[in-house]
Amino acid sequence: MKVAKGRFALLVLCLSSWLLAGCEQAEPDANTAEILRQDESGQFAAVVPDKKWQFPKDHLSHPEFRTEWWYLTANLESEEGETFGVQWTLFRFANSTGQGTGWNSPQTYMAHIVVTSKEKNWQAERFARGGIGQAGVASNPYRAWLDNWSWSSFGDSPFPGRLQFADGDMTADLKIRNQGELVFQGDNGFSQKHPTQDIASYYFSAPFLKIDGFLQLDGKTFRVKGDGWYDREWSSEGLSDKQQGWDWFSVHLDDGRALMVYQIREKDAKPYYFGSLSWSDGKTIQLQPEDIRLTPVSYTTIEGKDTPLSWRVDIPSHQIQLDVDAVRKEQWLPFVFSYWEGPIKVSGSHSGQGFMELTGY
Repeated sequence: MKVAKGRFALLVLCLSSWLLAGCEQAEPDANTAEILRQDESGQFAAVVPDKKWQFPKDHLSHPEFRTEWWYLTANLESEEGETFGVQWTLFRFANSTGQGTGWNSPQTYMAHIVVTSKEKNWQAERFARGGIGQAGVASNPYRAWLDNWSWSSFGDSPFPGRLQFADGDMTADLKIRNQGELVFQGDNGFSQKHPTQDIASYYFSAPFLKIDGFLQLDGKTFRVKGDGWYDREWSSEGLSDKQQGWDWFSVHLDDGRALMVYQIREKDAKPYYFGSLSWSDGKTIQLQPEDIRLTPVSYTTIEGKDTPLSWRVDIPSHQIQLDVDAVRKEQWLPFVFSYWEGPIKVSGSHSGQGFMELTGY
């Protein structure tokens, strides 16, 4: 895959410069799809089928791969009936496979936090160099952190865990319990991203989380509880040179099942579809491209971008026909790489709630 390694290198350089020289943040015009394309140097580890999963090791970082993330989304409700979406993400980027320590570490971290109500969102982004203790993922006990944004537990697994963060007028203290089995997306966690090219990631999810705790927003405290979804993914290659971005949906259906559907859009070609339908007892059905129909229903112009915020999701083989609508439309996140992400409601054959992520628009 001959792709834009330069844009990724630019991102790493920008983050490194930020940390070393205190430079101002770059304008947030970088495209997620461009950043995550494959590095053509071949120095990073390849994603191959038939991985032998090892836990708790695979809860930790994989520095031999180029990119990695720990990703939590949650749909929460307060005792007063107000609803909130919460997103917490820790990203790791490598600019080489070297073994430098301290400030010479090749690892760079970035974290995003977003809390969304129907009327407003609170958002923050931070960066850190790996190797100096400011960010990382550790075991005995488990901890994933950047500054005072931290997911911690008393054991080697993230679950049960505690998520704590504070930034400006946004504070959270949330307890996280896993009430289902891990879901290994694709072929036992080997998640193909292109129908013909060797582009893939290692990808597993914990879609059956129960979350409760406190949010403090603009000085007001809310006791909240609800459902969460956790994604772990790492790779050394993200998209082909013609793939433009993706649309990702995670949904908790009213019958207790968890649905994930994903399309990667490609110039002058049909999107590549994949997904899964899961039960908390460990049963999972991997959805194939022919099983999934994703249709944008209406577009909204946000930050100058025509963004599809209403969708039709059809899984005919499982009698699922969903109408998907964003809880709050103004969710374009102006981070170093920008994207749309926010809570959704679904109706139709099933009701439910979840999250939607849109990139490359």
